[in-house]
Amino acid sequence: MRRPFVAGNWKMNGSRARARVLVAGVCEGARELPEVDVGLCPPFVYVTDAGEVIGDAPVRLGGQTCAGVEYGAFTGEVSAYMLADVGCSFVLVGHSERRMLYGEDDAEVAEKAGFALAAGLSPVVCVGETLAEREAEQTEATVERQLDAVMDRLDRDALARIVIAYEPVWAIGTGRTATPAQANAVHAFLRERVAAREPEVAAGVRILYGGSVKPDNAAALFAEPEVDGGLIGGASLDVGQFLDICRAAV
Repeated sequence: MRRPFVAGNWKMNGSRARARVLVAGVCEGARELPEVDVGLCPPFVYVTDAGEVIGDAPVRLGGQTCAGVEYGAFTGEVSAYMLADVGCSFVLVGHSERRMLYGEDDAEVAEKAGFALAAGLSPVVCVGETLAEREAEQTEATVERQLDAVMDRLDRDALARIVIAYEPVWAIGTGRTATPAQANAVHAFLRERVAAREPEVAAGVRILYGGSVKPDNAAALFAEPEVDGGLIGGASLDVGQFLDICRAAV
């Protein structure tokens, strides 16, 4: 039985004061949800504040991305080692907005995953297809290519430490969402890809769904056998909505 994981990605939203209030509210609710791993990915400038508020609460702190290098003259970048140094335990890599808006390709995402693992972080490897790719029946080919680029770099132990997030690009911030059956089918395909490399690892790898998850559709999505939780965007900026989604994962 895989332990559910629900992670909130605030993207570039909020203020310092709001961040502290949001984290405090999530921490209070998470104490009543021992069956679920709850995580938050605030903007970089609020990560330390979030960590201070979390304290000993059962909430994991994450980064929204990391650099594909260890350290150096890379203005504006944040190293995976720096994230680990301020208390992060996981980091998103390959989020669709990073791929689409900043041109990150599969090779760069794989590099980032490798540095995250080296820094002791669990990379949440994001994969997903555009609407054009889905309509062209290229969903499986797209997510296979994206996931394989990361797995090609990993040995068995490293592969066991990753989390996968399926986020159909056409369902992010659009109000649209994959049906539970559609999501489950892609999750099952992704698990099969992991099993083709390491059968014993595949059963334990958590695969999250990210694509306009809301309190009113979370239970149906999480009820699918291959959906192990969610990567939550806009709804994670509302404590009540986010905790309702976390409760749906129980």
